[in-house]
Amino acid sequence: MLCLQSCWRHLNGDAAYERYLLHWQEHHAEQLPPLSRKAFFAAETQRKWNGIKRCC
Repeated sequence: MLCLQSCWRHLNGDAAYERYLLHWQEHHAEQLPPLSRKAFFAAETQRKWNGIKRCC
């Protein structure tokens, strides 16, 4: 059951913030503080949906 929950969190994006924090801690900890969960998901939504989104 735990594996199923973990897989679901990765598929629907819930684990993205935890992955971001791990990356931030390894590579950017001396620089700016990390984004809040709300700011992170707002930035990801902007990144995902801004720009041209078409096949042709």
